[in-house]
Amino acid sequence: MSKDVFVFVEQRDNKLEKVGIELLGKARELAEDLGQNVVAILAGEKVKDHANTLIAHGADKVIVIEDEMLKEYVTEPYAKTIAAIIEKYEPEIVLFGASSIGRDLAPRLAARIHTGLTADCTKLEIDEESKLLLMTRPAFGGNLMATIVCENFRPQMATVRPGVMQALDQDESRTGEVVEEKIDFTDEDMNVKIVSIDKHESKKKDITEAAILVSGGRGIGGPEGFGPLQELAETLEAEISSSRAAVDAGWITKDHQVGQTGKTVRPELYFAMGISGAIQHLAGMEDSDLIIAVNKDSEAPIFEVADLGVVGDINAIVPKLTEAIKREQKIKAEI
Repeated sequence: MSKDVFVFVEQRDNKLEKVGIELLGKARELAEDLGQNVVAILAGEKVKDHANTLIAHGADKVIVIEDEMLKEYVTEPYAKTIAAIIEKYEPEIVLFGASSIGRDLAPRLAARIHTGLTADCTKLEIDEESKLLLMTRPAFGGNLMATIVCENFRPQMATVRPGVMQALDQDESRTGEVVEEKIDFTDEDMNVKIVSIDKHESKKKDITEAAILVSGGRGIGGPEGFGPLQELAETLEAEISSSRAAVDAGWITKDHQVGQTGKTVRPELYFAMGISGAIQHLAGMEDSDLIIAVNKDSEAPIFEVADLGVVGDINAIVPKLTEAIKREQKIKAEI
């Protein structure tokens, strides 16, 4: 009989990926609704030391699979490993991050173990009557939200984008079980040869990690409109983000997009500059601690979620705001 909520926790260079910690928080909630446990799957080389961290973030059990063949992510060895764990433990639910690894691994597993998969979920909850997992995701370009259930096959599987779920605070007092499993690999399991690994460090912080975001929308007028926003962002040590409209217009790259079809963010401070506030955009940023919106349209939906709204021309307001902040910073530095 299927039971427990499993989370595949990614690690890269022996460092846990944030999305796995976030999924443990959601798994904890789902497991409590089902009266079951949370189990983390951790695969790699010499990764066992991370098990206690996963328990502190909500796992009741951590299944560790260590092997030098799992040092770097390669599809076939990882697919064999996780499929074997699923077949042995028969989980009720398995969650993956919708990262490059999760998007490669989860569909292959769904095919191997003959079950369904709902990709890029923005909401997960347990139905009170059926106890099925309700998996909600954007459809038709983000214009519709679809809730999907997997009635007849187990496990119920979903991928979730980084930043969508809320991680639990680390609780060092939690205790749990650590189980080590061994997979018998053969040379044929490594069906590709890694010739070299080239790593490029980006100076830009991922917008899901930023404490402050300055976001521009259609109202900035064009790609040149990001110039004043960039100056404001640099003054605040913030990152630039955008609405889908700015990305679709080619004004900024996709990795800056906030919303249902972009990234979900929870910064301490979110500036919405020239963004009308379509529901697709709000879904990606409405959990920000403080939202400041500037828009010429006093009826723009963004003002319904903003903590502070300014009706006016961003071309006039943003330079003055930047100047005022710089002046304040200079005064503080002289004190």
